[in-house]
Amino acid sequence: MRKLTYYVASSLDGFIASPTGGFDFFSMEPDYLDAIAAEYPETLPGGYRAFRGLTGPGRHFDTVLMGRRTYQVGLDAGTTNPYPQLENYVFSRSVLDSPDPSVTFSSTPLATVRELKARDGLGLWLCGGGALAAELLPEIDAFIIKLNPVIAGSGIKLVDLGFAPHRLRLTGTRALPSGVVFLSYESATAAQPR
Repeated sequence: MRKLTYYVASSLDGFIASPTGGFDFFSMEPDYLDAIAAEYPETLPGGYRAFRGLTGPGRHFDTVLMGRRTYQVGLDAGTTNPYPQLENYVFSRSVLDSPDPSVTFSSTPLATVRELKARDGLGLWLCGGGALAAELLPEIDAFIIKLNPVIAGSGIKLVDLGFAPHRLRLTGTRALPSGVVFLSYESATAAQPR
């Protein structure tokens, strides 16, 4: 069965974007971009992959999942498919027509993720946002948090959920000279039957 991984940048105080959805306050240092290009090249946007000369299939993921507001950031910049190297799913409470035939819109995150997990393939990458992460929390098997050395103060939460502790097990760390720390976790309940 395929795994769902929440792979996302976060501030030290737990925000993945500004209140308006921007994320330009996160690190874009060369060591950070090089680390992503080396280990998770499929998670870089298509235009940047082309700029870096990155080609080929994903190492970890072949599908990306995102909330409507996360997708809107690229759409506002004129990009209808931010990750053309991956199968794209956008979740929205209202059913919308996709502006790109290679992007699938869905209003049923849990059912869609369960169906995708049952298919053959590489892993599923949840790239944002916080409300979608809260809804999919029971299905998230692993977390890779790119913890940035910045305090945001407010914005879109990593998981936009009320008090509901969800235990995780640390599986790896990698600190970069720029101060970004990659923290890898598994759900402490991931091994339990669902």
